[in-house]
Amino acid sequence: MGGALEGIKVIDLSRMLPGPYCSMILADHGARVIAIEDKRFMADDIFLSPVNRNKDHMTLNLKTKEGHDIFFKLIRDADVLMEGFRPGVTKRLGIDYETLKKVNSRIIYCSITGYGQDGPYRDVAGHDVNYLSFAGILDMIGEKDRTPCIPGIQIADLVGGGMNAAIGILLALVAREKTGRGQYIDISMTDGMVGLLSVPLYILQRNGMVPKRSDTFLSHRYACYNVYETADKRYISIGAVENRFWQNLCDVLEVPEYGPLQYDDSHRKEILAFCRKAFKKKTLDEWVRELKDKDVCWGKVQDLEEVFNDPIFLARDMVGEVKDNKGKSVTVLGIPVKLSDTSGSIRTAPVGFGESTKKILEELGYAKREIDRFMEKSVV
Repeated sequence: MGGALEGIKVIDLSRMLPGPYCSMILADHGARVIAIEDKRFMADDIFLSPVNRNKDHMTLNLKTKEGHDIFFKLIRDADVLMEGFRPGVTKRLGIDYETLKKVNSRIIYCSITGYGQDGPYRDVAGHDVNYLSFAGILDMIGEKDRTPCIPGIQIADLVGGGMNAAIGILLALVAREKTGRGQYIDISMTDGMVGLLSVPLYILQRNGMVPKRSDTFLSHRYACYNVYETADKRYISIGAVENRFWQNLCDVLEVPEYGPLQYDDSHRKEILAFCRKAFKKKTLDEWVRELKDKDVCWGKVQDLEEVFNDPIFLARDMVGEVKDNKGKSVTVLGIPVKLSDTSGSIRTAPVGFGESTKKILEELGYAKREIDRFMEKSVV
């Protein structure tokens, strides 16, 4: 069999990162994804090639009558429509869910926004850092008593938006098998971040204290779950949550007496100071050799170049290469969800902006002269 979503057609009106990441997941697993953007966005330099593999991409001006007509031709046999406009925009364009379901009752319509379709912030502009802020996550990232630190990846966009949208769409596809009807999906990236607060909520309920930056059970408070500098100015992470792992590390460091004191607050600072000093005595590579056969829970803090050359990710097909339409090799990230019978695949390199426009219009039955006219009138 092909991918699990073979035969599913997705029209993706979103742009930038959250929606395109979601539709990449669907495309990786066999869905036919047609991404649509207005060509006026071509100059924005925020067309993220890595999330546009396995897709077609066309330009279309939905504010023109002809563009509107082309869009509805695409929608008639589509399974999923994705969009990332602010609330109310699709209604003004005449492509909201209520309108589309009259044309295609099986359509699954997914909207991805920062704060959702209702509530007091529905019309507020935002980006990843703002969603992390409102959800309380940014307050927990960074050094104690210092300014919160913006993470180097877009967690709200990718997880709160992209992954949650993919989950919602898959759930709606399953439901449609039972009911025969599509439905509307309201994805708020900020909701998605609040949904990740299970451990902080547990800490709050157990201790009655709001978790503080770099001072919680799983964030720097204890030596067993921390990051340490090595002799060569590199870093190693230790995640020895369970006592058996911590005791193994204490044995390696020749301080077995610290094993029973893992979460003893009266010895916490003493143990932290010892570990910081101990890890600085050897280089990162030396620690790797020292710990690789020990049951400790450790990890090298790697940069991207190291990640892309790490044997584990090469063996797991998480880094690879494909040829683009010019025959040039392009590095791609692998597919993290691995299915035994209906595995995903990387079939095509990231598509260029508007690269598929003519092909899709031809598939819809438009003649060359009509396509030329659409281009002249800036319909596409």
